[in-house]
Amino acid sequence: MKLSILALTTIVTLAACDDAYAAGHASAPAIDTNGILTNAEGMSLYTFDPDTATTSACNGGCAANWPPLAADSDAAAAGDFTVITRDDGSLQWAYDGQPLYLWVNDRAPGDTTGDGVGGNWHLARP
Repeated sequence: MKLSILALTTIVTLAACDDAYAAGHASAPAIDTNGILTNAEGMSLYTFDPDTATTSACNGGCAANWPPLAADSDAAAAGDFTVITRDDGSLQWAYDGQPLYLWVNDRAPGDTTGDGVGGNWHLARP
């Protein structure tokens, strides 16, 4: 009986820790996954050399292949993360002055097929 109570207490405590962790990290636009920034779904994020800290140079067809990491209208800068306004008026997350993107050819979490494309695309790293 004591073992059952101890096991139940441990499970409840661990579940509470998971909830507290998730609550503290739910609003982060990107996560450090093994030295690579990823979105909440674990998809790799990329930076584009021609961008500046306040301007994305990837628009139109480029953005169709490299979807910007979209920010909600109430998103606010925090730490190394900032929000930029794109040419079309939408908002995009940036990390350390570099706008962040996904790559349409990455099919599963952990894919990094966009790294080095055209010599201008790089995995985003913390």
